[in-house]
Amino acid sequence: MAEKISMAGDIVIRPGTINDVDTIYAALLRLGTHIGAHQQITSTADDLRRYGFGEKPAFSTLIAEVGGEFAGLCLHFPIFSTWMGRPGVYIQDLYVEDQFRGRKIGEKLLRRVARDCRRDGGVYLRLSVDTDNEGAKAFYERLGIGWAHYEQTQKIVGEAFFAFADAVQDGETE
Repeated sequence: MAEKISMAGDIVIRPGTINDVDTIYAALLRLGTHIGAHQQITSTADDLRRYGFGEKPAFSTLIAEVGGEFAGLCLHFPIFSTWMGRPGVYIQDLYVEDQFRGRKIGEKLLRRVARDCRRDGGVYLRLSVDTDNEGAKAFYERLGIGWAHYEQTQKIVGEAFFAFADAVQDGETE
């Protein structure tokens, strides 16, 4: 069993487990609703169970609890910078329940992920922010997590991704 780490007051931050999947998934749905993008969430709790807690986990989570009650989560995974030659961490989702906002739970989750990353040789943290989420942008800026003016995220999903992945180019063999 993973060790629980007590934080200031009655806030506990601990690694998420397979037993937390339904709670994690519900929080992700609330996050999607909060930013007005709930219709874009096509994952299921089973997807999280399979890909986050299976044989080869694609992500990790930290869970924040206050008095034993779920207060927030940070879902993250390792990344690597070829330019720096060092590992880092990508924050996919950071969520704090409304009733626990203002207690620095989001900051505590981010700092814990950063400490764990640094312990493992990492030198940077990366995340994306919904373009309309001004509160989140201000929060990250206050913590010193700035916008990378030289980058823009690109993506391809769904049928377009499948067509792209399956297309064979001239001279290419499988």
